[in-house]
Amino acid sequence: MINPPRRAQRALLAAGATAALAAGLLTSTATSQAATQGPCDIYAAGNTPCVAAHSTTRALYGAYNGPLYQVKRASDNTTRNIGLLNAGGVADAAAQDSFCAGTSCVITVIYDQSPKGNNLTQAPGGGAAGGPDNLANAFEAPITVGGHKAYGVYVAPGTGYRNNNTNGIATGDQPEGMYAIFNGAHFNGGCCFDYGNAETNNLDTGNGHMEALYFGNNKGWGWGSGNGPWVMADLENGLFSGVNRGFNAGDPTVNHRFLTAMLKGGPNQWALRGGNAQSGSLSTFYNGIRPTASGYNPMSKEGAIILGIGGDNSKWAQGTFYEGVMTSGYPSDATENAVQANITAAGYSSGSTSTGSLTPGSRISLRATTAPCCTSHYLRHNDADSKVVISSINSSSSATDKADATWIVRAGLANTSCLSFESVDKPGQFLRHYNYQLNLNADDGGSAFAQDATFCSTTGNSGTGNSFQSVNFPTKYLRHYNYTAYIASNGGSNTWDSATSWAQDTSWLTASPWS
Repeated sequence: MINPPRRAQRALLAAGATAALAAGLLTSTATSQAATQGPCDIYAAGNTPCVAAHSTTRALYGAYNGPLYQVKRASDNTTRNIGLLNAGGVADAAAQDSFCAGTSCVITVIYDQSPKGNNLTQAPGGGAAGGPDNLANAFEAPITVGGHKAYGVYVAPGTGYRNNNTNGIATGDQPEGMYAIFNGAHFNGGCCFDYGNAETNNLDTGNGHMEALYFGNNKGWGWGSGNGPWVMADLENGLFSGVNRGFNAGDPTVNHRFLTAMLKGGPNQWALRGGNAQSGSLSTFYNGIRPTASGYNPMSKEGAIILGIGGDNSKWAQGTFYEGVMTSGYPSDATENAVQANITAAGYSSGSTSTGSLTPGSRISLRATTAPCCTSHYLRHNDADSKVVISSINSSSSATDKADATWIVRAGLANTSCLSFESVDKPGQFLRHYNYQLNLNADDGGSAFAQDATFCSTTGNSGTGNSFQSVNFPTKYLRHYNYTAYIASNGGSNTWDSATSWAQDTSWLTASPWS
């Protein structure tokens, strides 16, 4: 049973926010907005109150002091709610770190901060794919908000959240608005990384039965200018970038590290907007009538809420979600502009900028120590395939080669006391072993991948640097052999298990990042 978050009494707050908005709040500074209220206070002041408010990073009301989300740890399957450092503030990430230490955790519930109680939980199977869907690894999207550590919702393919029994969400042709903050560098062309309104039976029930934000570079139904990714509207049987099916030039490629995406729809009217969640204003990508294809005017919205999947449980997309809301009523541009100012004032950042250490969040390069062949060689991924190798990298190397040899240290996906290594130039892809060979692959959300991508640091087997022990094959260590990377034992049946130079080949120096 899920215990709903405590609901703060907001009548006086909403009244005060309305008065402030009427007095000219929209022209006040972003700093004062962030200090006194959250996005849902601004929407309430604009007479389009939040009916769903989801975030794993911060409070979305100035007075909210309940839990943001729940995690479950693998070691004993117990759960814990993760709350805030203070009312209206940022997530208490230290509580997650402590509870999940030495094991892995998944996000089981994303609580609704609005009074409607529209919590998101594990999505069931649907018409497009069976279920239940995977739950997000709780450690895979670390960031900071206002200088404080927090975690986003990392959606690997196969991961999804849903609520089919909602309260207050728009149905039929009723007006609504929504926004979400996404990682603009984490996407793919799979269907469909969505947040918003969907079918209540997990099936494709026809055109116009959805109204959800989509982010990615899927071109199966619609697309915008450039190569993508794009913010589009998933209206069921169509990702719309404008009034037409297919191409609409007004919808630009957007890839801000933190991206604000907005969608609103009413009777024969809808709009797409977006901007940089760290600074600046919103741009309008489309504002006009409903798509001219049949079935979208009037709309037939059903009122479920989805995250990371399509309405029929299409679950082949990837992305990262930090916060988002849905409203009752069609928000004005002025209200949305004030929300954007609040978002930029919140201080989203990609987190640690340390370099050259094995602390999670640090950027590093890993240098081989085997002499005389390889002391100028670094662990890197290929561009032509998924293999991980070593090659010589120096100051004259190309920017591409330097990026290929740079890694972001993450808390171990299968054991937070250990480490995982994410590619700096291919967000969402991790160093992992498969059939004992090292590859760079996108996380599929499964426990097997998490184990294959987790390595425990030890003192270097040669007495130099560090060695990295496979968490699921503890006799095997990360090794280069004939310039290709494997996990290898000190002697064994595979050629790469050769005892010759094993200690040196499995010892690595943690160096400053090349990129």
